[in-house]
Amino acid sequence: MLALAALAVSLAFYPLIVFGFSFSINNTPQQCQNLSISISGSGQPPYRAVVVPSGPTPLPNNVEVRKILDLPFPGNSSTLSFQLKYPENSQFVVVVSDSSGFGTGGTSTAAQVQTGSSDTSCFGDTQVSPAFSFSTDPANQLVQCSPIRIYWDPTNASGVVDVFAVIPGGQSTEINQGTLTTVANEGLGFNWPVPIRVGTTVMLLVGDSRGIGSAGSVQQNVQQGESAINNTCLNASSPSSTPGSPAGGAYPTGSNGAGTGGNSGSGSGSGNGNNNGSGGSSSGKSNTGAIVGGVVGGVVALIAIVLVCLFCLRRRRLDAKGKTHTSVDLFHVDNEDGTPNGGDLPQFYQPEPFMVPDPTVASSNGHERNESFDRRQSSQTATSTDFLRGGTPEPHGLGAAGTTSGSTQTRKSPLGPAQLRPVNIIQHDDAGDGIEGEQETIELPPAYTHIRKPRGATTTTDDNTNNEVNPSSST
Repeated sequence: MLALAALAVSLAFYPLIVFGFSFSINNTPQQCQNLSISISGSGQPPYRAVVVPSGPTPLPNNVEVRKILDLPFPGNSSTLSFQLKYPENSQFVVVVSDSSGFGTGGTSTAAQVQTGSSDTSCFGDTQVSPAFSFSTDPANQLVQCSPIRIYWDPTNASGVVDVFAVIPGGQSTEINQGTLTTVANEGLGFNWPVPIRVGTTVMLLVGDSRGIGSAGSVQQNVQQGESAINNTCLNASSPSSTPGSPAGGAYPTGSNGAGTGGNSGSGSGSGNGNNNGSGGSSSGKSNTGAIVGGVVGGVVALIAIVLVCLFCLRRRRLDAKGKTHTSVDLFHVDNEDGTPNGGDLPQFYQPEPFMVPDPTVASSNGHERNESFDRRQSSQTATSTDFLRGGTPEPHGLGAAGTTSGSTQTRKSPLGPAQLRPVNIIQHDDAGDGIEGEQETIELPPAYTHIRKPRGATTTTDDNTNNEVNPSSST
């Protein structure tokens, strides 16, 4: 969080960190009229302004009459006024430096020379040529991180040759030449790795003791390599476009007067060299507004980052609090497979076996006894009571021959106890989806209570143990 806050503040003050001072174009550029440039901030004088033609010439037959202007500020002055010897509808870029290095004051975008002046005395119709020339290999091609060779004829140069990379609206710098080498049929020069990002417009300026750009300039767009983008040569000190408003304040960049800052200039340029009053004040206000706007924007961004961090912390706290509560599961689903109690039925749904009572035979004295039925017993001496079901009381008043007395002998019922059969227990699902899966039928084994015991078997009851002998047929 603190790192994000520091990043936001650094971005807000980025223009102030990069440049200790700035410059402003104070009036509308017009052909053969004076153009005023003023310095604001804490630079290190003396200052210098380099005006570089940009784009094609507007004159017929492509006649180029524009020269690169290397203009020092007078003494330690912070104001420069010079005659702009460029035809209308042409463009130019201004680079301002102080004693600490090239381009330390920033680089403007391509400003447009406006119409309205009929003075053409400052330029003719003759093609201009540089004091000496330079070349690149490959020619007219800049590829990111792909080295090119910049070379010239040393016999035509005067003194030390300097090479500069000017980026309109960005960061311009002097190119470090390293070790100079001589190549046959080329001349003296060096290899430059082109440490500039793809898509950036670059102007190469070469000059000697006669001034910056005395050998002319070449304008190219940095391109991408054929195979893949190579970023090995890029670092923090590589020239690049500067974020935010370009240097130079408010000046026209089109033929209709529209340009940076929405201001096409505050003066018409009378040509007396002193037209820097109201224009400089307006430009100064524009720069101050841009700086204040950047600071306010950085503060707003910082507040937004803090709010987002607080929201994330609160969301995380609520999530942690929600995890401590246990939800009530109405279906008691405790296992991962969704079945309650590990697949067991609830207590009230568990099946219980159906227990059939032991068959009983009523005796003549009114007591019941547990005996197995013997189908082989004779039915000739049986009374009517012998044909009753086991466990059914004897009817009173009926004997074997229709008398009112019952039989004197007790015989087992020829029908015996009711035979048991398997019982199906079906679990109904009226209570809801408490049990997942298909229903199943539970089958109970037979009781085997209808199988008789052999003769002489001993029947054991809970009360006592009796050895009984099956009765024989009686007469």
